[in-house]
Amino acid sequence: MNTKKIKKSAAPSAVSSAAPSLARSEPLVRIGFLGLGIMGSAMAGNLIRAGFQVSGFDPTAKARQQLKAAGGKPCRSAAELVASVQVVICSLPNASALTENAEILATAGHKGLLVIETSTLDPRDKEAARARVAKSGVVLLDCPLSGTGAQAKRKDLTVYASGPKADIRRLVPVFEGFSKAHFDLGAFGNGMKMKLMANLLVAIHNVSTAEALLLGQRWGISPRKAVEVLSDGAGGSRMLQVRGPFMEDEGWKEVTMKISVWQKDMYLISQALAETQVAAPLFAATVPIYNAAMGMGHASHDTAAVFDVLSRMCSEPTKRATKTATKRAVKSASKKR
Repeated sequence: MNTKKIKKSAAPSAVSSAAPSLARSEPLVRIGFLGLGIMGSAMAGNLIRAGFQVSGFDPTAKARQQLKAAGGKPCRSAAELVASVQVVICSLPNASALTENAEILATAGHKGLLVIETSTLDPRDKEAARARVAKSGVVLLDCPLSGTGAQAKRKDLTVYASGPKADIRRLVPVFEGFSKAHFDLGAFGNGMKMKLMANLLVAIHNVSTAEALLLGQRWGISPRKAVEVLSDGAGGSRMLQVRGPFMEDEGWKEVTMKISVWQKDMYLISQALAETQVAAPLFAATVPIYNAAMGMGHASHDTAAVFDVLSRMCSEPTKRATKTATKRAVKSASKKR
């Protein structure tokens, strides 16, 4: 697997917004979005600011209106969108949405159209979509993203690109318009494999962050202060930095990744572990925590809500119990000396 980071290219120059050209030498500046949710809208905004001509379609009227307000062009249908751009970026919620849009790409898209599929979906569903659009000369690449919605707004995303090398290299200016880093991972499907590896770590680090911050809170150390101090030490992690701040004062109500959407990712990881027969005791220990979050009404909240799950699992310690536990710890330490 080639994980070499792609070399940066010059920014695109402006071109006419007429019908798409099939010339491979033409700069890619007409970008279309299928899906304008948390991630799609953030990426679209960054590409608009980078000077790209951005169009988009989403079934939600509010999402289309927000794109227009940001300087983009909302389309009335997915078919209208794919017929007028050089590159389509898919940011879709599930496999059925990908299947539906693959059919539209195959029938309304032009030969040479490049599709950056960023959704976190079963690799087999992505392969089926790739095969369907290929019949019409449309090239679909598997390019999932590492990063939250909040990171997407800051252009703090990493692209795990996989597919034809020449097309990945041609798309570098587009990747640079909405991400901080991008990697060519080789054959189609390797992007999703890397994404599931990343999400396995995220699942664990998110819960471990909640455990550490809850411990500190019980000692009277605020989560905010703990994040500030721990981030600089050996125990720091991206999840501590990114999700830790949302674990104070019910910050999980500001959503960057819904618990309900995360359930899909957890299922894909579990499926991959079962198929490869990899033991994953730490990941397995986090599954009930996320399931509990769903049962506690956190489905539409950020995954930082695991802090609330752990907090409710623990009884609030009394001052007397805390004092007694501290004395025992001190006494035990003295004996060991």
